[in-house]
Amino acid sequence: MIWSLIVGALIGLIAGAITKKGSSMGWIANILAGLVGSFVGQALLGTWGPSLAGMALIPFIVGAVIVVAVVSFVLSKMN
Repeated sequence: MIWSLIVGALIGLIAGAITKKGSSMGWIANILAGLVGSFVGQALLGTWGPSLAGMALIPFIVGAVIVVAVVSFVLSKMN
């Protein structure tokens, strides 16, 4: 469980850095984006590539980038 949160936070930070939206989201949002993005990435791309703590990094990062981009787009439209 703790490894999932740590890896989720790292994936969320990477996704935030890729999309340039991570610093405005905060730590909790980055963790959530990483965890939700991991499910999205695994559903779309499977579990190929290098893994850390049993999590496939490339599909999870791609999924987290998608989640961060969608959330930031929705939040920008609400303002």
